[in-house]
Amino acid sequence: MLETNFGIFDPTGKQSFEDSCLRTFEFQYSNTKVYKEFCDHLGKTPTTVKSIFDIPFLPIEFFKSKKIIASNKKPDIIYSSSGTTGSIQSQHYVIDINVYKESFKRGFEFFYGPINDYCILALLPAYLERQGSSLIYMVNEMMLLSGHPKNGFFLYDHKKLKTILEELDGQKQKTLLIGVSFALLDFTEEFQLDLLNTVIMETGGMKGRKKEITREELHKYLSIGFGVDQIHSEYGMTELLSQAYSQGNGRFKCPPWMKVFARDTEDPLSIQKTGKTGGLNIIDLANKNSCSFIATQDLGRFYEDGSFEVLGRFDNSDIRGCNLMAI
Repeated sequence: MLETNFGIFDPTGKQSFEDSCLRTFEFQYSNTKVYKEFCDHLGKTPTTVKSIFDIPFLPIEFFKSKKIIASNKKPDIIYSSSGTTGSIQSQHYVIDINVYKESFKRGFEFFYGPINDYCILALLPAYLERQGSSLIYMVNEMMLLSGHPKNGFFLYDHKKLKTILEELDGQKQKTLLIGVSFALLDFTEEFQLDLLNTVIMETGGMKGRKKEITREELHKYLSIGFGVDQIHSEYGMTELLSQAYSQGNGRFKCPPWMKVFARDTEDPLSIQKTGKTGGLNIIDLANKNSCSFIATQDLGRFYEDGSFEVLGRFDNSDIRGCNLMAI
């Protein structure tokens, strides 16, 4: 049962996606103890859940205090959130690392094409300086898939990064520079470039290093600093195994096995209408061996075309590095 994919990576339409969700719900209700207890408390069982909108979303805070796992099998890896000094970190027990690998490879290529077309550069000092980052694992594996000789992580060596960016861009080499917000801003305070063949992708997070600014302001500064028309964004977090991407307009889009809704902030069991602000609920079918239905502390809106935007966080939320800007 553990290896069953429930059509995770190939739902081709609404009915197919919903069927995968309902089957995943039944599996996780039966196998993820914490999730079952939560569902039972709400009176939600496989007998009463008939549609995707009946499925309960587990509050993301449970990952800080409970072991959210659908098996007694020893996990391949345990990821932990960054958090702030003294705060409790979320932990994600990943039973099958190959599911994560397949998810981030397919997800990136769904929007950007083959990974091996790119040279991948990373400016992620806050993540490199701690243990248990799923983002570092993902980027490192993407570098291995890329195989480009210039791939690499840059801690604070901005001068070397500048040289390589200009060299690759001059060669018309497709390049991805993925970085945490404060580090990308630090780079643009030192250097100003004019790149034509490079995707600049921010993962959010000032990590207390700089004043929080809106995403619009951030993208304006970075666009000027790197000489690009659009700044791309990645939306992911420790508790997920999939990522959504924005290619420059502030709207994130999900791969076919991921979907985002907004819940009513006054009635967390109700889904908001499209275009209305609410707490973001995420369906991540790749999270099959944990919980695929998560109520985040992010505020945002979702739209008819399946895209969504992130507007901030609930006031009582912890500060975390998962692609968020203050309103």
